Amino acid sequence: MKLNVIAAALSLVAATALAATSGAHFMSASASVADSGALDVAFDEAGLGNQNVNYTLTAQATAVYACFNGGDKHPAASNKVGPSALSASLNNVQPKNGRVIASITVGPPANTTLSCPSGQTLVLACVSYTDVLLTDTTNSVDIIPTGTTNRTFVSGKGISCS
Repeated sequence: MKLNVIAAALSLVAATALAATSGAHFMSASASVADSGALDVAFDEAGLGNQNVNYTLTAQATAVYACFNGGDKHPAASNKVGPSALSASLNNVQPKNGRVIASITVGPPANTTLSCPSGQTLVLACVSYTDVLLTDTTNSVDIIPTGTTNRTFVSGKGISCS
């Protein structure tokens, strides 16, 4: 009888511990492209318990950089970068009451080849993100964010991030 009570108590403790971490789920994740061209993903995850959580945001990104002169004219020099695999991490996030409300940012891909002549300025003309995925790597839960994943900052000949 005593062994049955102990076994039942241990089973309850084990089941409770498993349930405390197995309920992790994203309530929402929303993407937007910032003025810098970076992809920001704001998210809300619940069912976490009290242990710290690690996140990874991954995406494929394409950007177009262009040269503009002082009169804001685009003299046709532009360079498409990508698609490039990008990722960012957010580590050791402490849940509050079993929940994390936070944001994580990635990108844009860097210009590595276009150099503007004297009197012209290099600008990010547009950026587009695809295959965006936010993952709670601690609990193996992921979500595809909703929202805006592309943005055109300036338009002109040869500028397209599609």
